[in-house]
Amino acid sequence: MIKSALQIARESYQPKLPASLKGGVKIVEGAKTQSIADQEEIQQMFPNTYGMPVLTFEPGEKKVFPAINVGVILSGGQAPGGHNVIAGLFDGLKALNSNSRLYGFLGGPSGLTDNKYMELTKDIIDHYRNTGGFDIIGSGRTKLEKTEQYDKGLKNCKALGIQALVIIGGDDSNTNACVLAEYYKSTNAGVQVIGCPKTIDGDLKNEMIETSFGFDTACKVYSELIGNIQRDANSAKKYWHFIKLMGRSASHIGLECALQTQPNFTIISEEVEEKGQTLEDIVDQITEVIIERSKNNENFGTVLIPEGLIEFIPEMKSLIAELNDLMAEHEEELNTLDTINEKREYITEELTVGSANAYSSLPDDIANQLIMDRDPHGNVQVSKIETEKLLIQMVETKLKHLRKDGKFHGKFSAQNHFFGYEGRCAAPSNFDADYTYSLGYTAAVLIGEGKTGYMASVRNTTATADKWIAGGVPVTMMMNMEKRHGEMKPVIQKALVKLDGAPFKTFAANREKWAKETLYVYPGPIQYFGPTEVCDMPTKTLLLEKGAK
Repeated sequence: MIKSALQIARESYQPKLPASLKGGVKIVEGAKTQSIADQEEIQQMFPNTYGMPVLTFEPGEKKVFPAINVGVILSGGQAPGGHNVIAGLFDGLKALNSNSRLYGFLGGPSGLTDNKYMELTKDIIDHYRNTGGFDIIGSGRTKLEKTEQYDKGLKNCKALGIQALVIIGGDDSNTNACVLAEYYKSTNAGVQVIGCPKTIDGDLKNEMIETSFGFDTACKVYSELIGNIQRDANSAKKYWHFIKLMGRSASHIGLECALQTQPNFTIISEEVEEKGQTLEDIVDQITEVIIERSKNNENFGTVLIPEGLIEFIPEMKSLIAELNDLMAEHEEELNTLDTINEKREYITEELTVGSANAYSSLPDDIANQLIMDRDPHGNVQVSKIETEKLLIQMVETKLKHLRKDGKFHGKFSAQNHFFGYEGRCAAPSNFDADYTYSLGYTAAVLIGEGKTGYMASVRNTTATADKWIAGGVPVTMMMNMEKRHGEMKPVIQKALVKLDGAPFKTFAANREKWAKETLYVYPGPIQYFGPTEVCDMPTKTLLLEKGAK
């Protein structure tokens, strides 16, 4: 393996741990829990894992643990720090008993059912410490939903002597982990299941999961790129840059990047939905900012757009919900149609009048993108909808009319960008390297203590790492019922941007000034070596949420 100088240097970095994980661990149980919503339904579905207490680790006496074989799975899209979760899990298991063994299932959850695996030894693990990516064992999006899959996985675990599984993933992956934990417990299978919170989107969090891993690194990567673009715009004094950012279900990335870089305009999807704004309303707001800046001869700027915006615009949200149900219900009929125009014609006839009108009003490319293949959950693949280009087209049209009416005298030329993959496999920041290593180590302790149906939790993350609070939170505590593929299913509730929260309030208090003036911040690249206030600083979102200065 060819390595860069930075990668070689990073291999020797020893992630910091909470004090409670540096020796023996005492587990303190909190009160019994209940799901965030739909309590009766969730309890009926998870009778064996519902209501378990929150667990907090404290320093305790060193115990003797039997050797245990554990399997680990990376599930879903990549996020910086995944390798360190595995490294922390490995080191944690070896600390419990040096004869414990760790097996990585290859290519995601399908590796469990297809019996594709490799043993992860120290020689292998050491090459991946503090590196980005999921390439140590690969990832995948297979959903573990059927009894047949659970039984296949159990058979493969038994053959390897595996007594516990750790599933590293987002909200859907951890929902699957909880379903698997419930099934194995209900059948006395003898296999524990522990989850770890991963997603750069930042929408897997609550009072016990302060942040999902990878969010810190991805936002710092995107903010560096946005800062570079803003410096170019401010140097050349031309181009409006419309930048779409990852975040299908929530605008956490857009909000964090705005707080880091101070762009001229940032759309927060949750605010759009709250105010019932139309696409035309959003275009009008952007246009107003462009006109105001042109009066000062500043014919340049930046607009940040969350990936999932289109699903938060009321008329589009209704349309997409109908499309999701319609395409699930009429999948066979649609598959018999050869051309995109035939599919559009068929779909338009099946839609309600309001949604049909909204669908017919869209540009052809956007209308086509809305009926492309669905994601594994049966939803529109919003990352393929070029919202940034749609907004540029609509703004251009608006400005042309205003110019004819003598209401716009400036220049407008736009560039479009989509930052997604650029941040998913970056080398983790010190914060993410420490956080993910602690999550993996926490998962090992939960396994050693015989727990199942829990997600590893590390809190108090705005303090120094030795003061972080490790423990476990029951996955059922985060669940509610949602419609998937036309059916109501238990899933972890996504965390949206809170419009009454400190991060949004700070943004809202400053955005008018950022719109009119050029007050760009240029964060620069992630720093791994140097003063702790430069290298170990968490996101502005986390600092504001926790009231840190």
